[in-house]
Amino acid sequence: MSHQDGATPRSDGSMTRAVVPADEALVVLLDESHRPIGQLPKSQVHHAQTPLHRGFSCYIFDSSGRVLMTRRAISKRTWPGVWTNTCCGHPLPDEHVTDAAARRLADELGLRLTRAEVVLPEFRYRVVAPDGVVENEFCPVLVGSADGEPDPDPTEVLEYHWASWPAVVAVADTAPWTLSPWSALQIPLLAAAHPPRHGDISGSEGPVLPRYGDMSGWGRDEGVQERGDEVDGGGEQQ
Repeated sequence: MSHQDGATPRSDGSMTRAVVPADEALVVLLDESHRPIGQLPKSQVHHAQTPLHRGFSCYIFDSSGRVLMTRRAISKRTWPGVWTNTCCGHPLPDEHVTDAAARRLADELGLRLTRAEVVLPEFRYRVVAPDGVVENEFCPVLVGSADGEPDPDPTEVLEYHWASWPAVVAVADTAPWTLSPWSALQIPLLAAAHPPRHGDISGSEGPVLPRYGDMSGWGRDEGVQERGDEVDGGGEQQ
């Protein structure tokens, strides 16, 4: 089960870390100028009238220019089982977005963030899921690199794939419905800010990502890791 860290002051002024369930972690609410106006537990934020709140998205690249794409766990509240960027989440109160990305990378994928750059500092989106739940975030987008081998938390990530960045850009352009709506919006903006420099999709064999719910044809030697006990399912939740 995913957890989030919160800082609590001791009587001597130092800080102690407390681990709380992810659904109870505080989310920072914002006004239309992106200024903090309050906080709510994550479990109370996402609904048909989701208020604007702080978020972030992170894209991790390896030394050959591949991007780590993940498939959202079937148990997620919004867009379950859908392919998306490396990780996303909500900064805790007074937490810098880079620290939030490092925390969630470790929590969701067991990776240590080694470099990060906020490439799209003003990205904001609002989308409605098929069940009427709204995502409404001021969501800076980071690009970075990380140490370690992915070790996904099954409550967050169903599987992952190191994908060619030009191919991911092509998917966002030609079939954006196969990706989470935020990543489908972010990828073209990232590509415009940082054009692909590693290879070309022409002549590449097979799809860049498995189709929704279809993992046939992808093995561990091709960069996909899957969790056999969660391969099937329909869906439910960010």
